[in-house]
Amino acid sequence: MTATVSFTIDSPLGPRPATVTYERKGAGEPLLLLHGIGHHLQAWHPVIDILAAEHEVIAVDLPGFGASDPLPAGVPYDLATVAPALGSLCAALGVERPHVAGNSLGGLLALEMARTHLVRSVTALSPAGFWSQAERRYAFAALRSMRVGARALPRPTLERLSRTGAGRAALTGTIYARPARRAPEAVVAETLALRDATGFEKTLAAGGSVFFTDDVPGLPVTIAWGGNDRLLLRRQGVRAKRVIPGARLVRLPGCGHVPMNDDPALVSRVILDTARQASSGTPGRTPDAAAWSGAQRGGAQRGGEPQQAV
Repeated sequence: MTATVSFTIDSPLGPRPATVTYERKGAGEPLLLLHGIGHHLQAWHPVIDILAAEHEVIAVDLPGFGASDPLPAGVPYDLATVAPALGSLCAALGVERPHVAGNSLGGLLALEMARTHLVRSVTALSPAGFWSQAERRYAFAALRSMRVGARALPRPTLERLSRTGAGRAALTGTIYARPARRAPEAVVAETLALRDATGFEKTLAAGGSVFFTDDVPGLPVTIAWGGNDRLLLRRQGVRAKRVIPGARLVRLPGCGHVPMNDDPALVSRVILDTARQASSGTPGRTPDAAAWSGAQRGGAQRGGEPQQAV
């Protein structure tokens, strides 16, 4: 069941109010879940129950997305504003330095929260910010195309398309490797979330010059990339490893850009393993990026296992 929380954020305009929708489930060390641009917290539903067996899970709709209110007028949707706002959200919920897992935009926000010492571990699934300019332009063009399509479809047409595997592939094949696995009602809901996202254009505008270039030392970091990611190409994981040399870099075979639905068990295991490293105080394995790049090109390993460059 969703709830809302209101809190104050710092912004270039001074303190401003924000209201965010979230779901909270389970018990244990807190784990914050952050979705990607144009999506909503329900993107995490395939894995929430698994994660909640070990953690108090808090899945949020980012400001301007899902059921959350947009940021106040004039407040930018940039990293310098949104990442600290998520820290303020955690404080409002009585949570101190959670583990965090994020996908795409959420992965970039998770890493920024880690850079500013707001979290205790990070799992970033196909995080934004490690692109070349050409790759960023391609991704933004694909996202804008999806947004245009979502806004153009009358709801009866959307519901009719969602009832067939081919229709679900047409609607969500850019972000899922296995779109036919999505429930029709989930496809309708996420397409409407993309259509109605008030923060979409401003987030894209803020992301036009974003490149994540800082190391995140001192805590477990996992960078995981879907082997079939069509939006942010998996070679960006190699760049991420170079920026964050201590990160564990894994590939998620058979997964697309939003991997939680493509392989819930695998994604859950990667997130839980990262959190356990922080809890145990033991360092994670840090595979070599060049070897991982080679693993991209040649040979599959066992299905359902993350591929590490070891």
